[in-house]
Amino acid sequence: MMPPKRRNYSDDFQTPEYAIKPLLPYLRKDWVIWECACGKGNLVRALERHGFKVMGTDIKTGHDFLQWKPDKFDCIVTNPPYSLRYEFIKRAYELSKPWAMLMTLTTLEGKRQKLFRKYGIQLLLLNKRVNFETPSGKGSGAWFPVAWFCWKLLPKEIMFGDL
Repeated sequence: MMPPKRRNYSDDFQTPEYAIKPLLPYLRKDWVIWECACGKGNLVRALERHGFKVMGTDIKTGHDFLQWKPDKFDCIVTNPPYSLRYEFIKRAYELSKPWAMLMTLTTLEGKRQKLFRKYGIQLLLLNKRVNFETPSGKGSGAWFPVAWFCWKLLPKEIMFGDL
C-alpha cells in the first residue's frame, strides 16, 4: 500500500497537556496507550503524569501510524495531523482497539461520515477551545473548536467534558 501524499502545509499543532483532562476517566490504568502522532510528546508526558503506561511514536521517529503498529497496545490516544484525518480514522478502525483522537468539529463533515456510519463514533465535547502550540510559537492556536472523537471508549455516544 502506498502511503498517502503528505500535504505541504504544517500539521504541527502540539496539544497542551490540559486537553487530556476530560478523557482521563475513560482510560484504564492497566492499558498500554499508544500515542501514534506524538510530536514533541505533550500528550505522552501528560498521560504518564497521571499514571498511564504510554508508548509515543511519530513519523519523525520512523514509525508511520498508517503503515506500522507496535506488538502490544490496548488503546490509541492522539492528536493526528489534520490533513490526514481520514487516513488516521480509517487506520484506527482497522486496528480494532479503543481510540480517541482530538480533532476539529469539521471532522464530522465529508467523506469521514462514511466511516462513522459504518463503525460508529463517540464524541467527548469540550466546554472551551483548546489553545494549541502553534508552529511559530507565536499567537493563539485556539482558532477552531475541537472534540475527542472516540471509538469503543465512552459509555455514551455524546459526552461533555470540562477543560
